[in-house]
Amino acid sequence: MDIQRALRHLRSTRSAAERAFPQATLTALAAAIATGERAHRGEVRLVIERALPLSAAWSGVSNRQRAIALFADYGIWDTEDNCGVLIYVNLADRKVDIVADRGIDRKIEAATWQAVCDTMTQGFAHGDYHGAALAAVEQVNELLRRHFPSSGARPNELPDQPLML
Repeated sequence: MDIQRALRHLRSTRSAAERAFPQATLTALAAAIATGERAHRGEVRLVIERALPLSAAWSGVSNRQRAIALFADYGIWDTEDNCGVLIYVNLADRKVDIVADRGIDRKIEAATWQAVCDTMTQGFAHGDYHGAALAAVEQVNELLRRHFPSSGARPNELPDQPLML
């Protein structure tokens, strides 16, 4: 039970999340995801959550646990080539996690994903949500291009538009 964390999540507002990620930023991120997916076989999903549900914040659900739960809840694991990637942003905790499906996880190390997360959190610390998020999406796209290059046209299995919770 972390009362400070629970209060931080309780006080987090939708308007603050929308200031950090306005519609223009969400549109730019969707375009970056769509462009990247034409060059690799991965399916990238960006989920931005302003705050955990109070019960989760109170009970100590970690950022990683929440990311894994959302990975399952939104079917990111259910892609044809087992190549889904979730970029999860928790604004109240100011944390980022990346969860990759087993097909990708075999080739890209956790430390590499952590470097991408660090790109975002460092930019966020300076108030640069737009630039940091775009840079991270580009890093993910580059990793996927390198390890899972496109093999021709294929269906888009996950929405490109970031999901704001």
